[in-house]
Amino acid sequence: MFYFLIDILGTIAFAISGVLVAMDKKLDLFGIFIISFVTAVGGGTLRDVLIGNTPVLWMREPVYITVIAIAVIFSVIFVKQLKYLRRTLFLFDTIGIGLFTMLGIEKGLSADLLPVMCIALGTITACFGGVIRDMLCNEIPVIFRRKEIYATACIMGGVSYFVLVLLPFDAAYAYVGAILIIIVTRLLAVKFGIALPNIYRKVDS
Repeated sequence: MFYFLIDILGTIAFAISGVLVAMDKKLDLFGIFIISFVTAVGGGTLRDVLIGNTPVLWMREPVYITVIAIAVIFSVIFVKQLKYLRRTLFLFDTIGIGLFTMLGIEKGLSADLLPVMCIALGTITACFGGVIRDMLCNEIPVIFRRKEIYATACIMGGVSYFVLVLLPFDAAYAYVGAILIIIVTRLLAVKFGIALPNIYRKVDS
């Protein structure tokens, strides 16, 4: 039940972020739903295909399509209120990657994969819905932008999870702690302008 709740919350967060991007691009209602849908389930779909968990989750559990549809309707109706919130898209996207990274890691553990593979699965789950969203909206995916700490935050959260589970407390605390580390890492990176090293300075010079 705990993991299902996290999955639903992540789906809602990514679905809303997809709606906001689609509405910024002035897409029609069908386009808004498609962008919201691929943002919410794109990474999880790729993850399930990679580990052979087919049919993929949203095909077996119609509740995800229902949740996405409700999130789309809610976001379209209250889009003005959502846009009044500071950095709304960024916030929902950040919450989404935190939740989905850990879901991907949990799926990897269930498939008896090595920790490094679990972290890779978590990063794919968190990031590739956004990659598909940005490509469909003719944008450079956030994961590839030098100024954005995105996949790096997912990897840091994944590593921290495997460190935290070694400590003598309930694994659920490690799970939640890793999610918070991902979210806080990205928030701090944006607030203080932290980015990966710029390799182009050496090339251009």
